Amino acid sequence: MFQKRKVGSVLTAALATGALVAVSFAGPAYAGGGKGPGHGNGGGGHGHGHGNPAAKSASEILRKAVSADGITKHLQALQDIADANGGNRAAGTPGHVASADYMEAKLKRAGYTTWRQPFSYTKSIVDTAALEQVSPNPLTYGYLVDFVEASNASEGDVTAPVQAVDVNLIGDRASTSGCEASDFAGFTAGNIALVQRGTCDFRVKSDNALAAGAVGVIIFNQGNASETEDRSALFAGTLGDTIFSLPVATTTFALGEQLATTAGAEVRLAFDAHEETINTFNLLADSRGNANETVVVGGHLDGVLEGPGINDNGSGTASILETALQMSKKNLTPKNKVRFAFWSGEEDGLLGSNYYVEQLTDAEIQQHALNLNFDMVGSPNAVRFVYDGDGDAFGTEGPAGSDVIEDTFNEYFASQGLATAPTEFDGRSDYFAFIENGIPAGGLFTGAEGIKSAEQAAIFGGTAGEPYDPCYHAACDDINNIDPVVMGQMADAIAHSTATFAEVKTKKQGGKGHGKGHHYTDRWDHKGPRGNR
Repeated sequence: MFQKRKVGSVLTAALATGALVAVSFAGPAYAGGGKGPGHGNGGGGHGHGHGNPAAKSASEILRKAVSADGITKHLQALQDIADANGGNRAAGTPGHVASADYMEAKLKRAGYTTWRQPFSYTKSIVDTAALEQVSPNPLTYGYLVDFVEASNASEGDVTAPVQAVDVNLIGDRASTSGCEASDFAGFTAGNIALVQRGTCDFRVKSDNALAAGAVGVIIFNQGNASETEDRSALFAGTLGDTIFSLPVATTTFALGEQLATTAGAEVRLAFDAHEETINTFNLLADSRGNANETVVVGGHLDGVLEGPGINDNGSGTASILETALQMSKKNLTPKNKVRFAFWSGEEDGLLGSNYYVEQLTDAEIQQHALNLNFDMVGSPNAVRFVYDGDGDAFGTEGPAGSDVIEDTFNEYFASQGLATAPTEFDGRSDYFAFIENGIPAGGLFTGAEGIKSAEQAAIFGGTAGEPYDPCYHAACDDINNIDPVVMGQMADAIAHSTATFAEVKTKKQGGKGHGKGHHYTDRWDHKGPRGNR
């Protein structure tokens, strides 16, 4: 989804996700042969299904029971937990543990079998991240807002004049900036090279800058139009597989343009970090049902250090929790085992969900029918995004069955008179390990730091030219950073998809994937998901 779903709170994490292979992901459609979704109005109505008019489907019952008010109570609990634990709920912190304690206590009382899956990883902790204009006018730029460190750049602290290298700030802004050694003819050794994104690898630009005597490199976004990516916003770049010998920052087109057009601009560029071992765990809760058709309904419970993480991703995990609690309260017994998953380590590189899938044997992979992923579903300037499972919007399809998941979401929203838009399987959330191992996946998303277009504003409301979530990865991602109407609509779709796929029947073929390629060539019985009976 470009909107980029994640620019990591830790530079290494941002770049790790940036290096992932892109796979399309998609949205909703109800293809069941039983009772379908109700035809209510805008917020996810609860009308009669297409089956026996005297009996409500599990989807209708669950959607009626799952409410924005109920979810908001969980969000307030997460806010209170963050407030009591240094303002955040990041993996490995007391705030994350307290969040999991809250979730687990409620799931246990509701009758679910809960368990924790511990894992550890090494995290790069940023001690210094600075990009400052020293002269002619002192200005300080925001880390993770205006700039990030390129992956595999070196630590360092340099102050020097900025020198633009063959940049193009007009027209289509097509750029070969820094791609050839000749671009640096006349470059003053000891300056910081300012190069523009475009044409060649970031490492090529940086190597040429190093050869010309640069003491640091700033790579700014190209600023051109793109159908699939915001080429003006902040982006995370990688310098390849080996460490580059200079500090390198990537930044927005606007900041690059400002530096390029400021006479006598001198800046300080500094990065320093240390490593820590993070001990954390995934929280999982199982319903009863057929373990050979396990449906994993998941989202990440950890947040970033910068704030309480109420939209990212309290909104997704609180909606999943409320779905699980109401499923139990309404005595809805699924045919298949539904595993509600609350991942950790997502903000540091999808680590919890990756660990979960890595631990599965070939036989256990076969037992997984599909994964539903819900990461940010209450953005204040939202679009109702659905993962592009069939690849028709972005050109890369998920494993067989991902198209059915997309259709299930899209048809559900259509039945409620609500528009949707596709978003790409770009590897920025916890579905990634599932699709890499041939397990069908899909889910919902309401937008992060990407900018809402005028066309999207005309369809979905809100403000064009502004981020979907202006508090993404910031201290203001708090209880006030939620659109309750949108969250209610998305929660109804979460309840509907959970109830629907709790009845799914798949075919099992192939074995566990190894990083690439989807080994499940045909998991579905060509009848789509079965209606709730």
